[in-house]
Formats: sequence, structure tokens, C-alpha cells
Amino acid sequence: MQFILAKEGYNLLLAKSGKEGLSLAEKERIDLVITDLALPYANGYEIIDSIRKGSLNKDVPIIIISGYRDDNSLAEGFEVGANDYVRKPISPSELIFRVRLRIGHAE
Repeated sequence: MQFILAKEGYNLLLAKSGKEGLSLAEKERIDLVITDLALPYANGYEIIDSIRKGSLNKDVPIIIISGYRDDNSLAEGFEVGANDYVRKPISPSELIFRVRLRIGHAE
């Protein structure tokens, strides 16, 4: 995913854990968040909830890309504030389409 988005010209901030992602979201102006639900130290639901309650990036579009395929996970993702939910595996063209849908083409 990182390679695909970088190749399309998007600048990326990467986090290896939910805790690291939350720290970035509190310090950096972000155009889009892409998160999984199964992350160490803070799951995707917690990340989305914290971002939505924060001030700096509370209105940022959030896309969940997850291996959880059940409808309850999808519903909970939208309930906590995600704008989109994609079930893995995701093709490169679908990833690019969904990112462009939320924030447009890379500058």
C-alpha cells in the first residue's frame, strides 16, 4: 500500500502501531488517515474515536482497510467515525480510487 500511494505522488506519514499513529495525528496536519483495525497498542476503533474527539484532525477523512469481513466490524467502523471501510484484499486500483474519492489527486 505504501509503495502504491507513494508512486501516485502522495506524501505519507507511517505509523507502526496505533499509539504511534495517534501521536502523529495529534502533532501533524493530515489530509487522510488509512488504518487497519488490528493494530498493536491501540486498535483502529480507538484511533478513529481519538481523532474524532481531537481538534487538529477531527474532520480528516478516515478509511479503514481491514481483514475483518463481518458486518459488525463494518458497522462499528462507521459508528466511530470512519468515512469508508474496505475489506482486504484490496487491489491497487481500488486503493487509488478510494483515496482520490476522499482527497483528490496528489499534487
